[in-house]
Amino acid sequence: MSEYTSDVVVLGGGSGGYAAAIRATELGKSVVLIEKDTVGGTCLHRGCIPTKALLHAAEVADHVRSAASVGVSATFAGIDPAAVTSYREGIVAKKFKGLEGLLKARGITVVAGTGRLLPDRGVAVGDDVYRGTDVILATGSYSRSLPGLEIGGRVITSEGALALDVVPERVVILGGGVIGVEFASVWRSFGAEVTIVEALDHLVPNEDVALSKALERAYRKRGIVAKLGVRFAGITQTDAGVQVSLEDGTTLDADYLLVAVGRGPATADLGFEEAGVALERGFVTVDERLQTTVPHVWAVGDIVPGLQLAHRGFAQGIFAAEQLAGLDPVPVPEASIPRITYSSPEVASVGLTEAQARGIHGDGVAVYEYNLAGNGKSEILGTAGIVKVVRAAEGPILGVHLIGDRVGELITEGQLAVAWEAHPEDLAPLIHAHPTQSEALGEVFLALAGKPLHAL
Repeated sequence: MSEYTSDVVVLGGGSGGYAAAIRATELGKSVVLIEKDTVGGTCLHRGCIPTKALLHAAEVADHVRSAASVGVSATFAGIDPAAVTSYREGIVAKKFKGLEGLLKARGITVVAGTGRLLPDRGVAVGDDVYRGTDVILATGSYSRSLPGLEIGGRVITSEGALALDVVPERVVILGGGVIGVEFASVWRSFGAEVTIVEALDHLVPNEDVALSKALERAYRKRGIVAKLGVRFAGITQTDAGVQVSLEDGTTLDADYLLVAVGRGPATADLGFEEAGVALERGFVTVDERLQTTVPHVWAVGDIVPGLQLAHRGFAQGIFAAEQLAGLDPVPVPEASIPRITYSSPEVASVGLTEAQARGIHGDGVAVYEYNLAGNGKSEILGTAGIVKVVRAAEGPILGVHLIGDRVGELITEGQLAVAWEAHPEDLAPLIHAHPTQSEALGEVFLALAGKPLHAL
C-alpha cells in the first residue's frame, strides 16, 4: 500500500468536483482528483451535454418539417439514429478532451478508480490512500426508480434512452419533470408517439403554474399526451414492448418505458458515515459554508440537498475551494440559481414563483405577464410563450419566469434582477436591443414600473 499527501483531495470529477479542483490550484493548492469513470461526470457524458445535442437535432428536424412556412424548399426524409449518435458523441468527445487538457495544464493529479472515504481525511483507491489537508466530496447522483420497478430490458432510465439505437414508435415516460419533458420533446420531434405520466397535477411541477399550464398547452398542440394526477401501478414487458398500468385503471402500450422520477445522491458504500460524515436520506449534511460534520471535509453538487444542477455544482465547487483556502466567499443562495428545461418550448426561471411569493408576502405582491405574441423576434422565430415577473409591491423583483423557444438564453438577466434585488423602476430605463426576445423582459419591467409600451 502506498500513501500520498496533498493539500486537497477531491472525490468525484463531475461538475462540482473538477470546478473545485481547478479553483483550488488557482489558489496555490496541490490537488488530487479521484474519478471512477471519466472526468466531466454525468453532465458531460450522460446528462446535460448529450441530451442537449439530441434536443438540437430534434429542433433541426422540426425546422426542416416547417421550412415551407418561411419559403424554403426542404424535404424531411427521417431520422438516422446512428448519425445522431455520432454527432452527439463527437461533441462529448471534444468537450472531454478539452477538459482533460485543462486539468493537465493546471497540474491536477487525476486518479482513476473508485474512492472510499477514510477517517482523518483520507481516500482509499484500491491499495493506495490519498490524504489531504482538506477533502471535497463531489460524488454526484444516479437515476432513481420507484419501489418495485426494476430497471432493465425495455424499462430504461435516461442513460438507457441515450444508448438506444432506434427511434421508438411509442414511448411512455414516467415523470413529468425536467428529464421527462425533455426526452418527450426529443422523441416527439423524431416522430414517436409519446405519453407522459405524472403523479402531480402539472408538468414541471416545481415551476410557476403559469409556465406549467403553458407547457401543457404546447405539448397538447404537438401531440404529446400528458396524464396528470395519476400514479403508476405496474408494468409487464415482453421482448416486443411494455404495458404500463396506472392506478386509475388505464393501461398504456409502448415500445419502452422511460423512468424519469428524479435523481438520488450517490453516497452509498463510499465510507462517508463510517468516517463521521452525517447523511440524511442519502444527502450529505452540510452547514452554510458547505462543511460536513467532519472538519475540513466539504461536500458540493448533487449530494448536497437542493437543486441538482451542474451550474450549481460549479458554483459550490468554486465556493468550497475558496473557503478552504481561507477566503470569505459569498454562499450560493438557491433562490438566485437559474433553472432551465430545454424542451420545445423552453422553460426558464429564477427566484420565487407567484405562489411562493404570496406565501411569504401575502397580498404585497405584484405580477405582470407579457405574451410573446407581442414580441417581434418571437414572431419571426414562430414561438409562442410568456414572460412573467413577480415583484414585492413597491419592492424588488422576486422571480422571473419564461416559456418559449430560446428563452433559456434570457434567464441570466432575470438572475441579475433577482440576485441584486433590483426594482422594476431601476431596470425600466435600460434599453433592450430591437428586435430581440430580451425586449419581452424589458416590456414587463416597463409595465411593473407603471409605464407600459407595447402592452396595456
